[in-house]
Amino acid sequence: MNKLKLRLLLEQFFLEDIGERDVTSELIFGEEEQGEIVFIAKDNGIFSGEEIIRTGFAILDESAEATLYVKDGDQIEKGQKLAVVQGAVTNLLKGERVVLNLVQRMSGIATKTNEAVKILNSSHTKVVDTRKTTPGLRMLEKYAVRCGGGFNHRFGLYDAVMIKDNHISFAGGIQEAISKVRSNLGHMVKVEVEIETKEQLLEAIEAKADVIMFDNRTPEEIKEWLSLVPTGIMTEASGGITLDNLASYKDTGVDVISLGFLTHSVKSLDISVKVNIH
Repeated sequence: MNKLKLRLLLEQFFLEDIGERDVTSELIFGEEEQGEIVFIAKDNGIFSGEEIIRTGFAILDESAEATLYVKDGDQIEKGQKLAVVQGAVTNLLKGERVVLNLVQRMSGIATKTNEAVKILNSSHTKVVDTRKTTPGLRMLEKYAVRCGGGFNHRFGLYDAVMIKDNHISFAGGIQEAISKVRSNLGHMVKVEVEIETKEQLLEAIEAKADVIMFDNRTPEEIKEWLSLVPTGIMTEASGGITLDNLASYKDTGVDVISLGFLTHSVKSLDISVKVNIH
């Protein structure tokens, strides 16, 4: 995780929540009063958010001391103590909600990803995320996917070419779209093409796409069409894949399966905090 970017993100989130000041905490507690905040799991899952806790409270209180009892990617159980942060009570209370929200969401994503990886149970096919992330949280949500045992797809529009149905329609075909891209593209950027028919598959192969995505295709279709794909072209399955039917894609031979639900509709893991005054 990019710690410089993380710090900037957290500063923005704190500014949104704190504004000018935490009027409640500052009117009740003095700056000298010390305490601790304890993170406790209220459900089983996979933890993600070490640096959120360490960096978050350090931004508000340079003297804050964070002790983590788990690492990112660890299995956690209901009732387990995850972390303790000691520092000025006012600063702990200022950071509590922002930090907890992020840790809960990231742990929820890591937990859901881990569930998908276990259901697929494949030594070949990778579970990957998509761009269906929360605006402003993409780096954190994609990091959480890795904590759960998954892998990352492209991070944005800038780091890979993905030619989808609208691109193909406007360009006049797959061959035309790839040709235009290749004539201006640097050698370090891969080109992926989304296909829905066997005709499009053959066109993408002829145009020498680096990655071919089977969009909303059944496991049977993918398995049949993969026999046409030359070695050296990666394959991806996407669309209409849920935890209920994920296992049926295991034996297709596809290289990656991208799952939007890992980030766009995940439930946060239940984690609570308790503040103790010294």
